[in-house]
Amino acid sequence: MTLIILVADQLTKLLIRANFKLYESKPILASIFGDTFMLTYVKNDGAAFSLSPFGPLGNRIFFVVVGLIAIAFIIYLMRQAEHRIQIIAFGLVIGGALGNMIDRILVGMVTDFVDCDFPDFIMQRFPVFNVADSAIFIAMVLIIIDMFFIKDKKTALAETPVELPLETTDSTNKEI
Repeated sequence: MTLIILVADQLTKLLIRANFKLYESKPILASIFGDTFMLTYVKNDGAAFSLSPFGPLGNRIFFVVVGLIAIAFIIYLMRQAEHRIQIIAFGLVIGGALGNMIDRILVGMVTDFVDCDFPDFIMQRFPVFNVADSAIFIAMVLIIIDMFFIKDKKTALAETPVELPLETTDSTNKEI
């Protein structure tokens, strides 16, 4: 899963950088959706929603270091996983984190290009994102599903009442 996300993320970003000018937008199926779905080439040196606490160089260093720590922690969690859904979710997170980290290391900023408009949804237009961001979001949804709706075997066993056999007396061992 990690490799699929990483390849898809880097390939789509490469195609966008090669075929679009910075800030150029092209609608997807404009005759059906208008400008609801677009490809828009932007670069983001900050975090989600372009939050930029340290400036371009500081962000680059900070997010690469945090990304490495997060990947190490997710690998640890993956080794503790009890369900396939957890392994898939952790693979998505690692693929997404690596995809954005590669951008920060090689390009200096993350390439974003998926531009969706959700009418009257808190903001005028949703921030532009990429395949890596989508993978991380999907992973978080899977982890929430796992936490609230999937019980692991340990929990199921702990919740199952154990019935002890009743003591029986042998008719030959009567007290005199």
